[in-house]
Amino acid sequence: MAKNTICLWYDKDAEAAARFYAETFPDSAVGAVMRAPGDFPDGKQGDVLVVEFTVAGVACIGLNGGPTFKQDEAFSFQISTEDQEETDRYWNAIVGNGGQESECGWCKDKWGVSWQITPRVLMEAMAAGGGEAKRAFDAMMTMKKIDVAVIEAARRG
Repeated sequence: MAKNTICLWYDKDAEAAARFYAETFPDSAVGAVMRAPGDFPDGKQGDVLVVEFTVAGVACIGLNGGPTFKQDEAFSFQISTEDQEETDRYWNAIVGNGGQESECGWCKDKWGVSWQITPRVLMEAMAAGGGEAKRAFDAMMTMKKIDVAVIEAARRG
C-alpha cells in the first residue's frame, strides 16, 4: 500500500468501480480486496469492505462505507488526453456506463465520482495566457465534452 493514498467512499460498489477504472484507464489496476472480519453498520462479515486500486498511476482505496456520505465535485480525477479520439474514449466510457455529462469537460461516473477529461491542448492554451487563454476559455465555457478542434481554432484566433 502506498504511503499516501486517496480514499473514495462508496455505498457498496467499490470493487465494481475499481474494476471499471482498471478496464478504462491505462496504468490502472485492482489490487487487494479486503473483506469485513465482522458485521458492521452497513454490511455483514465477509462483504467487501476495502479495495486497493490505482487509476492512471494514482494509488486509491475504495471503502464500502454505506450510504451515509456521497461523492461530490469537490474531488475529481483530471485525466489529460492527447487528442479527440482519447477524449471521446474516456468520456464515452464514463457517461456510457451510467454516468452523466456536466460542463467544461466534467462528467460523473455512475458511482458519483467526478472526472475532468481534459485535452492537453486546452491546458496549453490556458498556460499561454493572454488572448489565447481567453479565447480557449470562452470556447470551453460553451461545451460539455471538450471539442479539440474548436479549442485549437480558438487558440489561433
